[in-house]
Amino acid sequence: MNDIKKVVLAYSGGLDTSIILKWLQDVYHCEVVTFTADIGQGEELEPARAKAKALGVKEIYIEDLREEFVRDFVFPMFRANTIYEGEYLLGTSIARPLIAKYMVEIANRTSADAISHGATGKGNDQVRFELGAYALKPEVRVIAPWREWDLTSREKLLDYAEKHGIPVEYKRSGQQSPYSMDANLLHISYEGAVLEDPWQAPEESMWRWTVSPEAAPDKPVELELRYQQGDIVAINGQNMSPAEVLAYLNQVAGAHGIGRLDLVENRYVGMKSRGCYETPGGTVMLRAHRAIESLTLDREVAHLKDELMPRYASLIYNGYWWSPERQLLQTMIDASQANVNGRVRVKLYKGNVIITGRESDSDSLFDTKIATFEDDAGAYNQKDAEGFIKLNALRMRIAAQLRNKRS
Repeated sequence: MNDIKKVVLAYSGGLDTSIILKWLQDVYHCEVVTFTADIGQGEELEPARAKAKALGVKEIYIEDLREEFVRDFVFPMFRANTIYEGEYLLGTSIARPLIAKYMVEIANRTSADAISHGATGKGNDQVRFELGAYALKPEVRVIAPWREWDLTSREKLLDYAEKHGIPVEYKRSGQQSPYSMDANLLHISYEGAVLEDPWQAPEESMWRWTVSPEAAPDKPVELELRYQQGDIVAINGQNMSPAEVLAYLNQVAGAHGIGRLDLVENRYVGMKSRGCYETPGGTVMLRAHRAIESLTLDREVAHLKDELMPRYASLIYNGYWWSPERQLLQTMIDASQANVNGRVRVKLYKGNVIITGRESDSDSLFDTKIATFEDDAGAYNQKDAEGFIKLNALRMRIAAQLRNKRS
C-alpha cells in the first residue's frame, strides 16, 4: 500500500463511492483524483464536485461524454442489432468501456499509480471496468474496495459515513429502501428491494422514464427516421447529433409506454440476477434498424450478422469491448452498413413500436418488378424454380430412397 501515492476513482458522489473516497485516503494514505462521467444519467453533477472538495480532493474531473457515448459506443452496438439473451439491450454494459477508457486517460494525465471503482465482487461491472483498463493500460493497478474491506452491508456503510461525517442521501433499514439504479442516455436499470424475488411484480412507482402502456395516450405518434450508413441522422426531417437522437427518442417513446423490460439474466460471474430496465429510445432504434436493413442488406449478409450477434452481445455484456475479437467483429459489422441508407416510418402506440414504412432511394434491394404478384413481364421465370427445388431436395431424396430399401 505504501507505494500507492495517487489513485483515480470513478466517482458518482453517491453512498458507495463517497465512502470509498474516504476509505482510500485512510487505508492507502494516498491522494485521490475523482472522475465523474456525464453520460446522460440526468442528474446534477455539481454536487459530486462539492462532495469531493469537502473530502479534500484537489483534482476533480467531470467530463461530458454524452456525444462520445452514443456516437462511439451505442450506435456501433446497434448496427449489429445487439441484444443479450434475447431481450437485454445492454444499457449498463456498453457504458463501462467508455468509463474505463477515461479512468486510464486521467491516470496517465495525472501520473496516478492506480485506479479504483465501486463495483462489488458479485457483479459484472468489476469485470467490465478492469478488463477495459487492462486492455488499455496493461500495467495498471486496480483497487476494488468491495473485495478488500469489511463493510459488507448497507448498515455498515452508513455507520462508516456517519462516523466520518460523509453526507449521504440514503435511508436506514426498516424504511423503504431505494432500488439500486444505473442510468445513462441509453437506459435506466433497477435492482434490489422487491425485485430480488423473481415472482414479485415491480411496483408501478418504480418506473421513471416510461408511462405504463395502459396509461399511454390513446392517439399514436408517427416518426420518420433517416439512416446514413446504419445510423440515425435525422428525425422528421430534422438533422440531429447521436446524443440528440437518443434523447429525443427516449422522451417520445417513454411517453407512449415503450421500453420496459423485466429480466432474469445470467451474470458473467456465474449467478442469475433479476433486473428491470427502461430503454425507450433503444427499443425504437432496434426495430427501425432491422427495418432499414431488410431493404438494403443482402440475405446472406443479414443472416450472417444474425448468427454472429449473440457472440458480439456476450462480448459486450462480459466486458470485452476492447478485445481484438470484438474489434474484428465491429469491422465486419461496420462494413455491412455502407449501403444501409434510407428512411423508416414507425408508429408508437401503447408500448408497441410498429413499422409502417421503409424506403431507400439508392440502396434498396427490393425489386417491385420481380416481387410483384401481378404480371412481371418476364423479369422472373417461374419455371426455373423446378430445377432449384429438385437440386435442393436431392440429398433428402437419396436418403429417403435408402430408408425405403432398408425397410
